This record gives sequence, C-alpha cells and structure tokens, in this order.
Amino acid sequence: MEMSEKDKKQRWKLILNIVTVSALLILCYVIRDQIAATIENLTKVNAYALLLILPIEFMNYDAYARMYRYLFGILGSKTKYWEMYKVSLELNLVNHVFPSGGVSGFSYFSVRLKQLDISTGKATLVQTMKFILLFVSFEVLLVIGLICLALGHQANGLIILIGTAIATLLMVATVGSAFLISSERRINSFFTYITKFINRTIHMVRPKHPETISVVRVQATFKDLHENYLILRNNYSLLIGPAICALIANTTEIAAVYVVYIAFGHWVNPGAVILAYAVANFAGLISVLPGGVGIYEALMTATLAAAGVPAAVSIPVTVMYRVLNITIQVVPGYFFYHKALAKNDDALAA
Repeated sequence: MEMSEKDKKQRWKLILNIVTVSALLILCYVIRDQIAATIENLTKVNAYALLLILPIEFMNYDAYARMYRYLFGILGSKTKYWEMYKVSLELNLVNHVFPSGGVSGFSYFSVRLKQLDISTGKATLVQTMKFILLFVSFEVLLVIGLICLALGHQANGLIILIGTAIATLLMVATVGSAFLISSERRINSFFTYITKFINRTIHMVRPKHPETISVVRVQATFKDLHENYLILRNNYSLLIGPAICALIANTTEIAAVYVVYIAFGHWVNPGAVILAYAVANFAGLISVLPGGVGIYEALMTATLAAAGVPAAVSIPVTVMYRVLNITIQVVPGYFFYHKALAKNDDALAA
C-alpha cells in the first residue's frame, strides 16, 4: 500500500527530529569536558559581567532579523520581525549540529521560508547576500583589530600575515560570489555541473535513480536567484541598511567573546580577539565535528597566543564562551525548529 503525501511528510518529520536530537546528543558528548570546565570556572568569574552576554546575543539576533527583513523587503517580500528572529535561531541550531560549512543552513533556510511563500531562489540569494555583507563588514573590523594590535605593539609579522590572509580570503569570496551570480549563463553552467556531478555520485549508490536532483528544477531556481540579484543590483543604495546590520552582527559576536574576558578579569587587546575569532570561524567551517569543536578552540587559543595573550588566560575564556554561546543558541533554536516542523504538518492537515 502506497503511503499518502501526508504520511510521507510525517515520516520525514520524525526522521528529521531523530537526526537532529541525535546530533544534539553528539554535540553534548563531544563538549562534555568543556561543559564540566565551564561549570567549575563559574565560581571564578564576575557573574554580573558574564550576564552581559545575554543582551549582546539578543542584539546579535536582532541585527540578523533586521538584515533579513531589509533584504527581503528590497526583493518585494514582506516578512515579520519575530518570524525572522526565530529563523535566525533555527539556522544557528542547524549550522551547529550539522557540520557542513553552512550548506545545511542554506538548505534549511530555503525550505523553512517556503512556509512564508518565499521562493528558493529568493531565499538563496538573501542568504548569499547575508554572507557577502558579513564578509565586507568584517574587513572593517579586521582593519580596526590590526590598528589596535599595532597601537599595543602586538602586530608582529605573523599577526600581519594572518590578518592579510583572512582579508584576502574574504575579498576573494565576496568578489567570487558576486561574479558568479551576476551572470545567468555562469550561474546556470556552474550549478548544472555541480548537480550532475552529485547525481552521478548518488547514482553509484542508487543505480535505479539516475537523477535524484532535478537538473531542470535547479536551473529554474538559480534563474530566479539571478533575476532577484538584478533587483538588488539596481537598488544597491538600499543595501546600506543591511550592511549596517551586518556590521552590528559581527561586532556583537566579537563583544560576546570579549565580555567573557572581562568576567575573568582580563582586559585583553580587542584586536587579538577580532583576529582569533576570524581564524577560528573560518577553520570551523571545514570541521567534521559539530560546531567546529576542537579546531575552533585550538586555533583561537593559538592565534591569541601569537597576539600576546597567554594560553592560561585564553583557554578557560574560549571554553566558557563556546559552551555559553552554544547553549544560548541551541536551546531556543531547537524549540523554534521543532515548532516550525509542527507548523508544516498543521498546514498539510488543513
């Protein structure tokens, strides 16, 4: 007996919940030592200073929610503030528990916004523009960080090399993304090739399914993406608002790290924190463990050491920041993620 469409969707919802909960449990297991260390260090910090992380995180998600609203508004889609705030939390859950360099977040964002009648192409473009604006705004913070290190006589050759390398990578990623989506021919050719390659790979495992991902559907999606890109390009002056939001988002993420240093009683050079944060997040994108655990902490500590911050100071701060940050993001993120899945079922039943 063939399953109904409703039964299929309910089964996929169950599978998604099982996979997500399993990933969360794996994340908790992986960071179990960090959780224990954080609990132990809670008695050694200034609790009032540590509580500053809560309004800073609120401002961070506020910036992302407003950026999404700005970008969708330019493309002609009205969205509600609270809906975009929830989506931001859900995205952080997905990106933390499924290590895929942000690909999982792109996919989830597109599927999630179908509930709001927003096309996949439009959702993909908004996510792409979000990253481009974040990259550009972080260039500004990198310059400020290097100036702070120079003023503190901590800008040695290695630090300058790291800062320059990150700035170059950000610039290449920004220009490359803009170059790709600015041409319908380029974007169509690129993603058609990628889709066919994925289909060939899947076909080796599933011989009866030569085209698991529809090439025609992918082409239609990225044609939609390109057309929406032209709208943004023709209204580039409207990107000032989203750009300011991106700068606030990056600044608040750096500030969240810094308040943990303050809670431990250390007023370190902010330039060192900016640089270490950038290195750790870039490396975390390619980690095979949830949330970039292990690589993130090691590289942040190493970069801070190169900038003159002792490991004895940076290690407990980094560990506590990571545990608090993941908790603040994952707990509400899963709550709204679960509600979004339930809402999808309710819509189907109606």
